[in-house]
Amino acid sequence: MFSCGFKDLADSVLGPHGLCSIDCGRACALGSGLAGLDMEEGKEGGTWLGISTRGKLAAITNYLQPKLDLEAPGRGKLVAHFLTTDMDSLSYLKKVSAEGHLYNGFNLIAADLSTEKGDVICYYGNRGEPEPVVLEPGTYGLSNALLETPWKKLCFGKQLFLEAVERCQALPKEVLITQLLDVLNNEEAQLPDPAIEDQGRESVQPILSKYAAVCVRCPDYGTRTNTVILVDADGHVTFTERSMLDKDPSRWETSTHEFRLQS
Repeated sequence: MFSCGFKDLADSVLGPHGLCSIDCGRACALGSGLAGLDMEEGKEGGTWLGISTRGKLAAITNYLQPKLDLEAPGRGKLVAHFLTTDMDSLSYLKKVSAEGHLYNGFNLIAADLSTEKGDVICYYGNRGEPEPVVLEPGTYGLSNALLETPWKKLCFGKQLFLEAVERCQALPKEVLITQLLDVLNNEEAQLPDPAIEDQGRESVQPILSKYAAVCVRCPDYGTRTNTVILVDADGHVTFTERSMLDKDPSRWETSTHEFRLQS
């Protein structure tokens, strides 16, 4: 699961076979690739998830904190800058980490995907270790705490993700996409979870029963778009987005874009 347009809510799972499912904002063209588009008033145009034909992929989640610095720079540009830079993922995150203290809390995934050289996926969280890390092959979960923080909803979502991948090994990719979208729309609250309460304190209490689910649905806050990105061994990318229409949770539209990596 992953997020963009999720505001402060994002749950993500990066899998071992080029799979990424994420809650996101509306997809838009960004140079030669696709990116989520934040449509929140005052933050229009911020990018929280994107992948380019050059094989650059980036995604960001907000870190749950009781109080935000309203004067801090927007975090959405961190993704857009990586997608358009010539810097490799680790070098870029090292650059970001030098300025990480300027921002409200965030987690940033940056990846260079290549059918020729192999994939490099890196992570940096500005509320964790001072240096970014290169991730070993595996399956990782990311929500609104540091990478692999075992919030109950993250562990639950990761389990659902792995089960969906296992069920769909020999089935068409459309079936896998449908099942991953189902994971992203699971509203079962995983309570009690003292870890969420300790991190969010009083700020999360009014919405805790909703916030503790993979899919967050509150009247004015929560998931409005899901995105599933599949990348196969030949570099073929399938970018599927399911978006809420007019802030109406009963109306959704799904679109799919496909292209091949040039790396």
